[in-house]
Amino acid sequence: MTQEQPEATNSSEQTKSFPDATFDTLPVRMQQACNNAGWVQLMPVQAKTIPYVLNGKDLMVQSRTGSGKTGAYVLPLLEHLDPSQKGCQALVLVPTRELARQVTTQVELLGKDIGVESAAVYGGVGYGPQRDAFKRGVPIIVGTPGRILDHLLKRSLTLDQLKVLVFDEADRMLSMGFFPDMKEIQKFMPRKRFSVYMFSATFPPRVKSLARLFMHDPDFLSLSSDNILVAETEHHVYTVPGFEKDRILVRIIEMDNPEGALIFCNTRDKVHYVATVLKRFGYDADELSSDLSQHQRELVMNRIQTGHLRFLVATDVAERGIDIPDLPYVIQYEPPDDAEVYVHRAGRTGRAGAAGTVVTLVADLEKLTMGKIARKFGIPIQDKLPPSEEDVARVVAQRLTGRLEAKARERDNLKVERMQRFIPLANELMESNEGQELVAMVLDDIYQRWLHIPLEAEQTPPESEPQQQQKRSSIKRPPRKRSSSTRRRR
Repeated sequence: MTQEQPEATNSSEQTKSFPDATFDTLPVRMQQACNNAGWVQLMPVQAKTIPYVLNGKDLMVQSRTGSGKTGAYVLPLLEHLDPSQKGCQALVLVPTRELARQVTTQVELLGKDIGVESAAVYGGVGYGPQRDAFKRGVPIIVGTPGRILDHLLKRSLTLDQLKVLVFDEADRMLSMGFFPDMKEIQKFMPRKRFSVYMFSATFPPRVKSLARLFMHDPDFLSLSSDNILVAETEHHVYTVPGFEKDRILVRIIEMDNPEGALIFCNTRDKVHYVATVLKRFGYDADELSSDLSQHQRELVMNRIQTGHLRFLVATDVAERGIDIPDLPYVIQYEPPDDAEVYVHRAGRTGRAGAAGTVVTLVADLEKLTMGKIARKFGIPIQDKLPPSEEDVARVVAQRLTGRLEAKARERDNLKVERMQRFIPLANELMESNEGQELVAMVLDDIYQRWLHIPLEAEQTPPESEPQQQQKRSSIKRPPRKRSSSTRRRR
């Protein structure tokens, strides 16, 4: 099995606290693991990261997908483990069950001849096999935050023996609503010193800030492809049929779940159409074109700049002068005719040293235009396959399951007892197609409310009954005599 393709490094951003590792300088057990996997040399991210892990130095690693980062932490983990010690010695937190399975497969590949075992722990499956793995004292646990927290609360998993904590795809985990769960998990961490490593394709300022809450004086290591635009910006191109662009745009947004995006179209009519499509699908979106009055433009700009608008659809003329801090995504519904315009659009993300992603949808006739733009500026284009409906359904199910499990953990005994009355109804509904559609409708409504609302609103809990009563009490009414119990309550 071969490793993933190497990536170029931006040497000006590398930390030189430790010399790079080489295959020959690895400990014997790690060399044996490489031989098991058929690796004859280390990837750049592995050569630079492994010395930090071996020396127990906390580290944030920015490295694109497919660069070999999984091996960068799995390989040195094998050296940290004590075979005679039972229990979780290394915990790897990941955002999805697919990544959990991928990491455990890598552990199996590298550690098969040295007796290292791992367990994938995620929601949507039974607890039994996971509890059995804990009882065996599996040293490496790879899991999603929600299910890991479930086991910690039930005391089926303890972290007393923890030596290493890894966050894989840290940017996704800290922006997908996992942060509260991870803070809860942190309460179960041992008081003794352990090492923490975070890996991500992007580290926006907000993610860096949150990451440091879990780390002790971390170093930052950045590996990126050099290009004349922004070094930390990735350029993704999806070739799609022209008549399916709207649906595929929605699928990409569903899959990537960006915190915000600026979406470019070439005409005012297309801006209006795309904004309408996004609104119909339940997204918080608005449009900006030269048709708007100055007052309307200022209102829209204020919403996007203050984080109260998630998606802004705009033309190039309307976009000039827009400066949105920490904008993670730029999406081009269609490529521009002018190559210079692409550079201008792409420059809206990845500003002030932050990372970003530029997504471009191209129909067959537009591929030639995109190719010319890429060649002219040496843009490192990554061709992507459009996500399918099945891909979206799987990711949506994972997100919703995680959120529902989190809500279930918040329920007190009375609420748990109260919901038992609906279990017979749930079973009855699932026995018929009509009933399944009713259940699906409820789940869809919940998902829309949780995932497709502005981030600021999502972080603000709905008004509680006391808050609503307080609002109602602000309405002027004739004075009335209050009881002593009411006076005490207030």
